[in-house]
Parts: sequence; structure tokens; C-alpha cells
Amino acid sequence: MKTTTLKTIEIIVSPSGESSVETKGFNGSECREASRFLESALGRVTSESLTAEFHEARTQQHNNLEQGT
Repeated sequence: MKTTTLKTIEIIVSPSGESSVETKGFNGSECREASRFLESALGRVTSESLTAEFHEARTQQHNNLEQGT
């Protein structure tokens, strides 16, 4: 049985007006695709931190390619 992971996008706005977007439950670059519209609406991206979920998906894809699956 496959488990479904809840995908969420959290937007945090500081008192000074700075905003941050955090995605959870996305695999690999899905997070970038899902949050792109918000980043465009909120303004210029000044930094990016990639989570373990992003890197895990890349590792899994790489392993699948090496194994020929």
C-alpha cells in the first residue's frame, strides 16, 4: 500500500516585510515548480536552501538510472 505524503507550502512574513516560502512533502524539484508562482508574486528571490527531501529524490533518481530501472 502506497502512503500519501501531505504537500504543503508555508509562507512566512516578518514584521519588517520580508517573506519566506517553505515547501514540505515534495520530492526533488517538485518544490520549485509548486512554489514558483508564489516566489514571482512575492518578489525577487534572495536566497534558497534545499532540504534533504530535494536531495533524496535526486539520489533515488540517480540510483535508478545506475541500476537501469
